[in-house]
Amino acid sequence: MRKVARRRPPEADLRNSLMVSEIVEKPEPTPPATEQRPTILIVDDDPVLVESLSRGLNRQGFDTLSADSGKEGLARTRSEHPALIVLDLLLPDMDGFEICRELDEASDTCGIPVIILSGMERPDIIRRSRAVGCQYFVRKPCDPNALLVLIRQAINEVNGWSGVED
Repeated sequence: MRKVARRRPPEADLRNSLMVSEIVEKPEPTPPATEQRPTILIVDDDPVLVESLSRGLNRQGFDTLSADSGKEGLARTRSEHPALIVLDLLLPDMDGFEICRELDEASDTCGIPVIILSGMERPDIIRRSRAVGCQYFVRKPCDPNALLVLIRQAINEVNGWSGVED
């Protein structure tokens, strides 16, 4: 009897590789219309990941913007001033390290937390990410709930710091 290899449907590959569309944490209540929802900028050239992550974050009470290149990400950061940036390291026009460094060196963007979401996880990559100003490093594929916790923590850390010591 000849065995026939069964090919998994593309959705199964997507679920297993991204794991982003299944945020199972209980959604926080959507802020009233008078309250500002935090905006997350997703800078990644993978449209499937961007769409999945955007959908999950929107359900959790965040607004999302996206950029598929480094230059567009920098421009949107400067014009929109998001509460947080989720950044891929490998982009078509520039690498995430360069973007992170530019954001960290500019006075109008240095306070925006950056979470690098990347498929690379060598210790030198993680050290370099921290050195250029990244707040957290998350390896793809990631647990969407863990990413959500880090996003909330990073935003709360920025909002909780007043710059004035007691």
